[in-house]
Amino acid sequence: MIGVWIWLAAAVAYAAFRLWYDNWRGPLSAAEVDHFIAHMAQSPSAEVNDMETVRAFLAKDDGREFVMLNLVRLNPDKVPHPRSGELLPAAEAMRGYTRKFIPMLLRRGGHPAIVARPIGGYVDAWNVAPDPGWSLVGFMRYRSRRDMALLATDPRFSGAHAFKIAAMPVTFSFPTSPMLMLFISPRIWVGLVLALAAALVHLGVLAARG
Repeated sequence: MIGVWIWLAAAVAYAAFRLWYDNWRGPLSAAEVDHFIAHMAQSPSAEVNDMETVRAFLAKDDGREFVMLNLVRLNPDKVPHPRSGELLPAAEAMRGYTRKFIPMLLRRGGHPAIVARPIGGYVDAWNVAPDPGWSLVGFMRYRSRRDMALLATDPRFSGAHAFKIAAMPVTFSFPTSPMLMLFISPRIWVGLVLALAAALVHLGVLAARG
């Protein structure tokens, strides 16, 4: 009987994971889009973001997850701390942003998918601006467009944006929808890990009894 409880616990844990990881609320309504845009227009990010592009993205919500591509160039020189004015390395200023951003992203079912550093200049490039010297490339998985909007308008997050602006003189981001992924989705590997853990515990119980 204990084996049933072990596997039931694994199933409950996986169900809890999917409740957190998946969007169960569907696409944004028109009223929600208006609400979020009105709040975003009052945030510091409105000064550097194209709000019409943001509105169009939210208005076309399909309720599905997406991955935000971020290209970042950190300032090679020291930058002033947004609050104290003390000069500090741009990477340190950037941590003032990520220390707020990553926990809030995780709470809303998102997570970093890939973070990488360039190791060379453009290999293929035509009809684009010269390489400004990118420092980082990041793919951030969002559970839904609603979660992105909720994060962007959370008052606890508003102060962190100043660190991002201070750290990076050049950046651009745009949302993407994966067409081909050879990495194993957390929906699969979390299930496999839980199944393996349940199997090992079950075997351990049987061995102890035997």
